[in-house]
Amino acid sequence: MHLVQIKHPSHGRKVALVDGDELIVLHYFQSVFGMANRAISGQTTLEALATKYRGENKLDYDPIYRGESDWKLLPPLDHPTDPMHCLISGTGLTHKASAENRERMHQAVAQGNLTDSMKMYQWGEAGGKPPAGEIGVQPEWFYKGNGSGLRAHGEPLDLPAYANDGGEEPEIAGLYIISDAGTVYRIGFTTGNEYSDHLMERKNYLYLAPSKLRTCSIGPELVVTSDFSDLSGRVAVYRADSEIWSTDIKSGEAHMAHSLANLEYHHFKYPNHRVPGQVHIHYFGTGAFSFGSGLVLTDGDVMEVSWKGMGRPLLNPLLAAEKPEKMIDIQNL
Repeated sequence: MHLVQIKHPSHGRKVALVDGDELIVLHYFQSVFGMANRAISGQTTLEALATKYRGENKLDYDPIYRGESDWKLLPPLDHPTDPMHCLISGTGLTHKASAENRERMHQAVAQGNLTDSMKMYQWGEAGGKPPAGEIGVQPEWFYKGNGSGLRAHGEPLDLPAYANDGGEEPEIAGLYIISDAGTVYRIGFTTGNEYSDHLMERKNYLYLAPSKLRTCSIGPELVVTSDFSDLSGRVAVYRADSEIWSTDIKSGEAHMAHSLANLEYHHFKYPNHRVPGQVHIHYFGTGAFSFGSGLVLTDGDVMEVSWKGMGRPLLNPLLAAEKPEKMIDIQNL
C-alpha cells in the first residue's frame, strides 16, 4: 500500500491512497501521523484504516506530481503541528561503495593506512548482522535536524551561503512514530534524498556533523511494508532539462553491512529517541552520489532518486543562496 499526504489552500491537509494514476482521498484523516496513532489506539493496521475510510473523491495524480495543481504534495510523514517533534537522522557507512567513497575523500589524511571510516565499515561487515535477538556492532550515526528542514517532492533543497557544496545522497528512509506508551512503531519506508555538504566533510572528517545540517527530502510516497531486503534504483542529476550524470543504485539488507534490526536498535536504544509523540525520519545510507564522480552541483540543478517498488521518483531542485555569508545579529537580554 502506498500513501501520500497532500494539501490544498481551501480543503487543507488530506491523506490519499495511491491507485495507479489516481489518488483516492481518505475520509477523516488529515495526516499519516494521526492515522498511525488511530491505528495504535484501535489496535488495527494502516491498511485496515485505509480500507475503512476510503472515499469516493479521486484526484488525478499527474498534475499534482508535476506541481501543476492547487493540491501540493507534502512529505509522506511529518509532525502536522510541531516540526520540533520530528527528528531527522541517519546511519552512515552502511554500504561498501559509500565507505569506499569516504575512504578516497580522506585518504590523504590516512597516508596509505585504512581511514577510520573504512575501519568502521569493516566493523559493520564483521558484526553488523548478528543473530536475531542479539545486539550487533554500533554503526555511524548522524543528526540532520528537526522537521523544519524536511522537504517534499518538487521542493528545493537549499545551498546556504555558508556551505562549501551541496550534493544528493540517494537513500531509503525509515518512517517511525513513538506511541503515548513510548513504543516505537515503524510505519514504512520511503524514497529519500539525504543531501549533504561533501566538500566540507572532505576537509576534515570531524566536519561530518555540520556537513549534515542541511535540508533534505522524502517521498513522494510512503510504502507501508516491512520488506527491506533488496532494492534497486537509479539516481540522476539534470541541468537545463538535460541529464548530466546518473548511476544505478542498490540498497536494503542484502547490500548493507548492518541488518535493519541492528540499525533500528542503535537508534532507538536512547530514551530521548522514544519520547511519546515523536516522529522519526531515519536515512539508511547510500552506495553512490555524484560528488564521488567529481560533479559539482549548481543553482537550478535537479536531483532525481527512484527505487523500484517505492512509487514515483523524488525530484528536488538545488536552490543556492546569494553570497557572501553574513553574520547573524545575536541580541543580549
